[in-house]
Amino acid sequence: MVALPACGALATPPSAAMRFHEDVLQNSPPSPVAFGAEPLQWTLRETGDDPVISIFFTQSSTILLKAKATSYCLCPHTEALLQSITALPATLCSSLSLLQHRTLPGFPICTEAKELLEMEGNQITLDSLDKGTDNPAFSLEGENRHYEEHGDPHSESQEERREGRFSSYCRKALQPASKAQHFCKAHAKVVRRVLLGLLAVAYLCYFIAACYLNFQRALALVVITAVVVFFICWELFQKHFGAKVLLLLRPVGKCFQKVWPWLKWLVWVALLAGLIVWLVLDTGRNPEQLISLAGFFVLVLFLFACSKHHGAVSWRAVIWGLGLEFLLGLFVLRTTPGNQAFQWLGDQVQYFLGYTTAGSSFVFGNTLIEDIFAFQSLPIIVFFSCVMSILYYLGVMQWIILKISWVLQISMGTTATETLSVAGNIFVGQTEAPLLIRPYLADMTLSEIHAVMTGGFSTIAGSVMGAYISFGIDAGSLIAASVMAAPCALGMAKLVYPEVEESKFKGKASVRISRGEEQNILEAASNGAANSVGLVANIAANLIAFLAVLEFINAALRWFGEMVDIEGLTFQVICSYVLMPLAFLMGADWADSPIVAELLGIKIFLNEFVAYQQLSTYKKNRLMGLEEWDGSRKQWISERAESITTFALCGFANLSSIGIMLGGLSSMVPERKGDLASVVLRALLTGMCVSMLNACLAGLLYVPTEVGDCATFFSTANFSSTSYTMYTCCKQLFASSVLQNGTLTFTGSWGEQAGSEQWLKECCAHYNHTSCAWTF
Repeated sequence: MVALPACGALATPPSAAMRFHEDVLQNSPPSPVAFGAEPLQWTLRETGDDPVISIFFTQSSTILLKAKATSYCLCPHTEALLQSITALPATLCSSLSLLQHRTLPGFPICTEAKELLEMEGNQITLDSLDKGTDNPAFSLEGENRHYEEHGDPHSESQEERREGRFSSYCRKALQPASKAQHFCKAHAKVVRRVLLGLLAVAYLCYFIAACYLNFQRALALVVITAVVVFFICWELFQKHFGAKVLLLLRPVGKCFQKVWPWLKWLVWVALLAGLIVWLVLDTGRNPEQLISLAGFFVLVLFLFACSKHHGAVSWRAVIWGLGLEFLLGLFVLRTTPGNQAFQWLGDQVQYFLGYTTAGSSFVFGNTLIEDIFAFQSLPIIVFFSCVMSILYYLGVMQWIILKISWVLQISMGTTATETLSVAGNIFVGQTEAPLLIRPYLADMTLSEIHAVMTGGFSTIAGSVMGAYISFGIDAGSLIAASVMAAPCALGMAKLVYPEVEESKFKGKASVRISRGEEQNILEAASNGAANSVGLVANIAANLIAFLAVLEFINAALRWFGEMVDIEGLTFQVICSYVLMPLAFLMGADWADSPIVAELLGIKIFLNEFVAYQQLSTYKKNRLMGLEEWDGSRKQWISERAESITTFALCGFANLSSIGIMLGGLSSMVPERKGDLASVVLRALLTGMCVSMLNACLAGLLYVPTEVGDCATFFSTANFSSTSYTMYTCCKQLFASSVLQNGTLTFTGSWGEQAGSEQWLKECCAHYNHTSCAWTF
């Protein structure tokens, strides 16, 4: 008979051995414990609730053990198992040495173990195993030797026994929860499908109820649901039937490839002819739109002149980029569904950002958030950043970005990495979007890095967009400008810095993007809010610094100007003269061009935050119905000029962003600092031109807002305050008034209105006009 292998050097407290011995004497049936080819050390630990009654082992390392009423047989045939037995903790070893085997009725034994026992001539024969007999492997001498070394296990205190029993009861009480956890893990897919099915049924019931109660009110819900269902069905179709469909369509694809070389020219000619006809008909009604069209072509030619490799330009990317930008602009600015969709989206964003008031008013109070800019607009960035972080944790933003990048990649033929980063810039900032492709930055070509930078300079982050909306800037125009900039930025990046290297990501269908390191949705929300603190502080510090520097520059310029009898020389005045031709080419009226050029200069040399803040001042003056001119100073610009300026300012392309871009990307790929610095200025120039191209399209596709019936407006108007509608109607009334032979008359439809003279008096109370001298 083989003796028990030696245990570790650590002595075992008698209490531990006694607790094990007492547990062994319990007769409650255990739950089955599966013993496999795992090390015995692991096996014995796993049987804490099912103590081992008897262990039989042979010189051939065959282990036979019985856990309460269930018997098991292990035949590992490895020396590692014996080593694991000798390495057992002293607690288990000493406990095993106390075990005295009495009877083992019905002990099952594996075939290999039977042969080994018979061959080695153990005292435990097969007959005795069936009947049950003493186990001589655990001799009385070993037990006495254990008592001499470690003391009598029956000598442990009553308190220690209670502690042991309490631990045993706790383990048994937790068994149902542990079993439930193991069940969920073992059937994770089934449980997930059941939960998703229940959620789908619940949402379907809610959707039907919403549509039944008020379909018009639920129209937005219908559209969102339809879009989500379409993409889910498309993914399922692609997953299960995509390969079969491609196989069936392969003959059609081969035929199409044969005719495509000459068919594509017909398609391009037809599209070009249709575009020319549309432009002729459309600009015939509004000739000023031709100026924006001319500016669009001038900017594209300028970027081509600045190209790094003129002969390597991918015209597919350029044409598709400009084409997608034009189609998006046409959909948003000219079609009723697109206009209504983006207007609705902008309204929802405004409502959504309005919830910031609940938090900021609690922290700062109502007085501060109504009167002070820092407490009014900057908390919106915190709220928006928190929401974006939650959406990233849930994978919503990644899903949207992947869909947009797939469309751009398929149409423009760009690589997955650069396309994914540019698509991400629609929603996040210039340093956050490259994080989507951080593992791939080190292997990207200079052209791809240039495209990544251009995308960052051409768009704005969703968080600061919320601040601009709080200024009063049109939300729909901001969203449209950011979406339109993505394909244009990618196309112009390939025009200015064409691909001349072999990209490692060419032809790669997709790249992996992570969800972040947050463990739950609360951590995601907390991290998003915490991360925005730096952005808010950065914006506040920049505003303080830039506005102070601007005032200092203006004071210095005024001082220098006064030396040569030039009054009112400022940085804005210089920009208005230098950039006025560019503003005019974008489509602004000549009278509005100085202000548009001034705002453009502030955006380029300072930042777009300051420029949007000043644009909001001009817009508020117009909406308040102030006089257009206050002496020689223009107080506001036209709606068309506002729209053009909104698109032109939408981008991070300013000199201060160079440091932000280089600092962010250098921290991700420090080994490529030289490459990043070599392309950043070219990317900045491209980003500026992309924003201006968007502005040209806004001027080309702008549709004037109809004022409506002024007579109806005057009949219900309250003349105690002014508005832009009142100003426009008063201008019409002033233009129709005529003084003939000392009698005031009105031309056109105004002559038919009985209250025209009274309305003229009310208008003269607010605005100055020559007609007012006739009346009073």
